[in-house]
Amino acid sequence: MVINAGIIGATGHTGEELIGVLLKHPGVRISRLYNTSNQPQVISEVFPKFKGQIELVCKKPDIKEIAEKCDVVFLALPHTVSMQFVPKLLKAGKRVIDLSADYRIKNPGIYEKFYNKAHKDKPHLKDAVYGLPEIYRVKIKNARLVANPGCYPTAAILALAPLAGLDLIEPDSIIIDAKSGVTGAGKKLVKEFLFSEINEDFRAYKINIHQHMPEINQVLSKLAVKKINVIFVPHLLPLERGILETIYVKKSKKLKGKSQDIINLYKKFYKNEPFVRIKDEGQFPRIKDVSNTNFCDIGIKETGENIIVISAIDNLLKGASGQAVQNMNIMYKFPERMGLC
Repeated sequence: MVINAGIIGATGHTGEELIGVLLKHPGVRISRLYNTSNQPQVISEVFPKFKGQIELVCKKPDIKEIAEKCDVVFLALPHTVSMQFVPKLLKAGKRVIDLSADYRIKNPGIYEKFYNKAHKDKPHLKDAVYGLPEIYRVKIKNARLVANPGCYPTAAILALAPLAGLDLIEPDSIIIDAKSGVTGAGKKLVKEFLFSEINEDFRAYKINIHQHMPEINQVLSKLAVKKINVIFVPHLLPLERGILETIYVKKSKKLKGKSQDIINLYKKFYKNEPFVRIKDEGQFPRIKDVSNTNFCDIGIKETGENIIVISAIDNLLKGASGQAVQNMNIMYKFPERMGLC
């Protein structure tokens, strides 16, 4: 089986990564590429590395053409833009994988608070499946609309899911110290992301008000079956790509004073997961180990009544485009690693 894929937003960072991954995928044909610019562009002129591999013209989206030529559509668009396209694509019978935040947060009031725009497609919020395969694989299989997780939440939720799901930590004790390369901000021509501004520097931003916080809280609260509100402090690294998060939690009463091999617990929790790697005792992740891969590496350290969990991912792959293809593989019953390893 070969499926036809379309990408809307193909000229951004995540669009570029999607093209690169799908070109290597034996079960996919990239049939159409689109952007929101008024100027058509040959994709190999936008990204010369694709010369001789794909010569499609990237143009404004045409829903009728998409309905005829595409089976699945990836939306690699800025936040608040995807919801303009999703209703039309679903009405046309297409399966949609949205890489923006537009369908991740179930409460439209919280979405509006963090993204400063009212949600325009509330009816489809309830239908969207959160696309974190390690937690929601069964729902992803039959989904028509997948809300691909954010990069920071992917690293945080995978790091905390075993502890939150098994009630092993105090829900109000979670502190997430997160660092990301600059591509996590998308392709924006703004001063704070210029090379001269980020080189030889390191800074925190959006301290405890970042738009990924409600996404993390929403999923962890469901896993824990109790309300969780994390403290989240993101930082901008002078790197192109990669995320590393150091997470501090307090053990719950259920775990305090008891002997528990936390590392082995994680290994059992993720034993069948193709893209989660748990480090042995005394070993911890680093960005170089996961850069340009779809892996999430996790290391754990117990210190008395506290647990420190460190996770690392590539923000453009496991944090975005790689995970989107992983979700597509699940939806179309391809081997989960296909095109990604």
